[in-house]
Amino acid sequence: MRTVAIVGVGLVGASFGLAIREAGFAGEIIGVSSSDALSAARKLGAISGSATLDEACRRADLIYLSQPVDRILSTISRLGPLAAAGTLVTDAGSTKLTIVRKAAECLRHTEFIGGHPMAGKEKSGAEEADANLFRGRPYILTPSSGPPSPHAASFRGLLECIGANIVELDAQEHDRVVAFTSHLPQLVSTALASTLAHQKNNHLERIFGPGLLDMTRLALSSEALWASILAENREAALRALDAFEEQLHRARQAVATNNLADLFSSGESFASTIRKLTR
Repeated sequence: MRTVAIVGVGLVGASFGLAIREAGFAGEIIGVSSSDALSAARKLGAISGSATLDEACRRADLIYLSQPVDRILSTISRLGPLAAAGTLVTDAGSTKLTIVRKAAECLRHTEFIGGHPMAGKEKSGAEEADANLFRGRPYILTPSSGPPSPHAASFRGLLECIGANIVELDAQEHDRVVAFTSHLPQLVSTALASTLAHQKNNHLERIFGPGLLDMTRLALSSEALWASILAENREAALRALDAFEEQLHRARQAVATNNLADLFSSGESFASTIRKLTR
């Protein structure tokens, strides 16, 4: 693999460029994005040059789509006649089923592997890029039919070199899982911050501990980004919200009856489990 094209050089795209460069990738890294994003990414060393989508498709061995979900879908619909046979196309979108289906429809002569790095920040933009963003984090890949091509094997090797933990998952199951582990935390954090914003008490802005900062960090995320994600995974997100609503009712009953043991026990058990897995 000699040339990588990153379409959408924001936080994830620029971080991917930085990560593979630091991991020893010596080829060309082409950016396809807005002029501001390209300028910031070039200053960081995340890309070595820029091009139009048409030109990047002609030159790249790997096309890495790291745009918002709706724009990934739009880009895939354009790639069919542009991407050369033998090129590997992958994405970093937060939902997978609609993207995988769109790729199957539009990329009939090009290999596609759906991807989702479970890594990010509440802030966006190439300026926030971090070469270690993927290190130690799950990187979901949707399985492709047939044996892996040389470019697919090279891509998996790149992911291993940047420290990502590769997990293969069916696209539909991915969307069910991330509705709980990614979409729900975002919505809960945003709803909590919104709840406090609607209280008529100025002391709330001055009297708080680090727990509130932790709990509301995700509320700083981009509405435009999440609107795209939730539109594509609406039903799964609604099911996750229904499950959380049941637990909120359980928490209310626990407080009302002074019977918190079961609630805290199940919560502590899951919180401990995921922290052990990240050590």
